[in-house]
Amino acid sequence: MDNKKTMLRYFAAGLAGALIGSIMMGAVAWNYFNSGKITASNGTVIYTKDNAPTTVEAVAKTYTPVVVGITTKQLTQNFFNQTVEQTGVGSGVVASSNGYIITNEHVVTADPSSITVSMTDGTTFPGKLIWSDSSLDLAVVKIDASGLPTATLGNSEKLAVGELAVAIGNPLGLSFQSTVTAGIVSALNRSIQINNSVYEDLIQTDASINPGNSGGPLINKNGEVIGINSYKISSSEGLGFAIPIDIAKPIVDQIVKNGEFKETALGVSCVDKEVSQYYPNTNNITLKTGILIVEVQANSGADKVGLKVNDIITKVDGIEVNTMLKLREIIYSKLPGDTVTVEYTRDGATNTANVTLSAASTQ
Repeated sequence: MDNKKTMLRYFAAGLAGALIGSIMMGAVAWNYFNSGKITASNGTVIYTKDNAPTTVEAVAKTYTPVVVGITTKQLTQNFFNQTVEQTGVGSGVVASSNGYIITNEHVVTADPSSITVSMTDGTTFPGKLIWSDSSLDLAVVKIDASGLPTATLGNSEKLAVGELAVAIGNPLGLSFQSTVTAGIVSALNRSIQINNSVYEDLIQTDASINPGNSGGPLINKNGEVIGINSYKISSSEGLGFAIPIDIAKPIVDQIVKNGEFKETALGVSCVDKEVSQYYPNTNNITLKTGILIVEVQANSGADKVGLKVNDIITKVDGIEVNTMLKLREIIYSKLPGDTVTVEYTRDGATNTANVTLSAASTQ
């Protein structure tokens, strides 16, 4: 009998709790649908429809005007030795109000005869290729425009696995312009091999990325571009990759300021822990941190201060360096003739050297 009473009391308490919860949820729903916001008990606004972009809907609304279509045309010879015109379509993201646009190198590669940039309102502009780098798969295109809406470039180094990732682009052509897909950051610092090239330090996402999305932005919940969408593993679903935006920022900054990018070089080729799997000839050195020098260019700044193959670079200007991409990010913020302090280990001993950077084209 006592057990039955106890059960009845639990049932009554549970029913009362459910009723109270329903009333509270009803109040929240009424509050949301009538005022457009959800407010916590302490008065803090948790969500509003019109606040800063913290949802996929808001990110899409903010970024749709910033993502452009890029169409290229190229004259080639077919099997019958006839001249034919090939057309390619990709995406890009506006980085400055006066018309500098970030995209992929493979979107504008092969010396196209023309580049056309399409805005979401239907306006088109002829584009000019300002800079490209196949090893990074990044490029910058310029259009003659002003007052354009621009993207906010975030910090890809602060990314966390599991956070929101929104991709916007033109999959399969301009007929699907401004397609929005969403997922999460699935992994960081991924390295993949495509044909004979290795791309490192990539952001992996399960946000759907398809042909035509290349060059479009990957955006976080704060409405910041964290990467440039580039690759998809075609044999699997949910395996897309983006180039971290941090490597693009010093390049774009210099181009916007000076109209061109002068690439600086330390004078070394290195591999990191992830990429070393593609380079078996590393004298069995176990790489835990830093980047391993596998080549030193003759007469470069690194060569002149005595850096050698198998030295491990750990810091540049006091900043930890664990990927080649991070090294390039640091030195790309400098100009030829600038000096950086390189901390490295050799045979277990830590050393420092002041290296004068040179223009990459001189090596």
